[in-house]
Amino acid sequence: MLTDQQVRKLMKLVKTEKSLSSAAAKAGMCEKTARRYVRSGKLPSESAAEHAWRTRVDPFWEVWEEVVGLLRNNPGLQAKTVFEDLQRRFPGRFADGQLRTLQRRLKVWRALEGPEQEVFFAQEHRPGELCQSDFTHMESLGVTVGGQPFDHLVYHFVLTYSNWETGTVCFSESFESLSAGLEGALFELGGVPRVHQSDRLSAAVCNLQSPPGFTDRYAALLRHYGLEGRMIQAAKANENGDVEQRHHRFKDAVDQALMLRGSREFSTREAYEAFLRKVLGQLNAGRRERLAEEVPLLHALPPRRMDGFKRLRCRVGQGSTVSVEHNVYSVPSRLVGEQVEVRLYAEHLEVWCAQRKVETMARLRGRKGHRVNYRHVIGWLVRKPGAFANYRYRDDLFPTSRFRMALDELERHSPQRGHREYLKILELAATESETLVDAALQALIGGGQAISFEVVEAMVQEAGAPPPRVDVYIDDVDLERYDAMLDGWAFAQEAGR
Repeated sequence: MLTDQQVRKLMKLVKTEKSLSSAAAKAGMCEKTARRYVRSGKLPSESAAEHAWRTRVDPFWEVWEEVVGLLRNNPGLQAKTVFEDLQRRFPGRFADGQLRTLQRRLKVWRALEGPEQEVFFAQEHRPGELCQSDFTHMESLGVTVGGQPFDHLVYHFVLTYSNWETGTVCFSESFESLSAGLEGALFELGGVPRVHQSDRLSAAVCNLQSPPGFTDRYAALLRHYGLEGRMIQAAKANENGDVEQRHHRFKDAVDQALMLRGSREFSTREAYEAFLRKVLGQLNAGRRERLAEEVPLLHALPPRRMDGFKRLRCRVGQGSTVSVEHNVYSVPSRLVGEQVEVRLYAEHLEVWCAQRKVETMARLRGRKGHRVNYRHVIGWLVRKPGAFANYRYRDDLFPTSRFRMALDELERHSPQRGHREYLKILELAATESETLVDAALQALIGGGQAISFEVVEAMVQEAGAPPPRVDVYIDDVDLERYDAMLDGWAFAQEAGR
């Protein structure tokens, strides 16, 4: 069987040889065959007839109409699902090895007769025009901080023209996280693009409207920076394709950098954030030229950032607590009955009263959580010790595991008064030093000694007492020695002259 290479050689030899028979002989074919190819001007691959017949019996020809009916009613059916259905309905007729045959047939049917597939249209990006942002989960990377899993998200910001990107560590898809991330990205960039596009985040888009619109807080944020807001359609993540694709590539780059680092453990959150900044800097290094085209076209930043917190008015309940975003926080008991202002940030909240900040605490994640600081309520618990046994937030009154162990030990020795003794120890921690009390409890528990308030108080006072005074004695200085030194120096000076 002749090959395309032989015929190409023949076509070249025909131009140089004196006869066709000589060219054919050198090309490795007879003269008659050579004449046919010279006249047609086609290669063997171009002259071959299309293969339109089957080489073996189709095992699905009797049930093919049923298969097509299933696919027309449910285009998303996979070949394996259809094959397993056929095996159930026709036991012993189809062997497992015929699955690949059905997969090939369905692939051809979908290409020739199946439903139309969604078409994606490539977009032309202009410098300084569009930025996209979204949150991405980072738990899959297995990062730990201080030996504990660090479950977090990254607010991810991308310029669609240059692909310049940056990110901020956060813990929820809240408006505060969105605001802090967007403002941080714009100030790091040094300018403001014309349009900001996001998906339908509940922090930015109110989906209860018809049609859906931006929330008041997000609209105010856009106005402050002169941004035009744009949202994608529901369930159409591809419309935010640039940032979605960068999610994958960014996490892949972080994962590779962690492998090179040889450890996914970081001593502090700050160390991990510095590591992410380094990875982002490496990713952006090759985008400087296109970024340089964008920067002159960006709008100027406003003189200051927008307040990155939400103001809430709350009344302090009788339990010395306030409810903020479906979570409970304790405040100093002197505020009971007062109306306070809570400033809710992405990761912490502040309690203000009479224009003064009275408390700062970490923000709880999720809902139905509680954070009660024992220092806020211990004074009244000592006066009302009976309330401790069934206190709703009792678990918050154990600063460390040693305090929990101390209560168990006290109640084991004195079921009636053990909790009273514990509350006195807890009050000691609030008024003196939690660290010293914890150290005392650790020493007593480790040594198998009995725990009591008096013993713990004595240990705390001893550990906290200032060191004994040390009297320092300095002998009188003999000034005649200095006179002798000066005389010797003067004599040396004279001898040098």
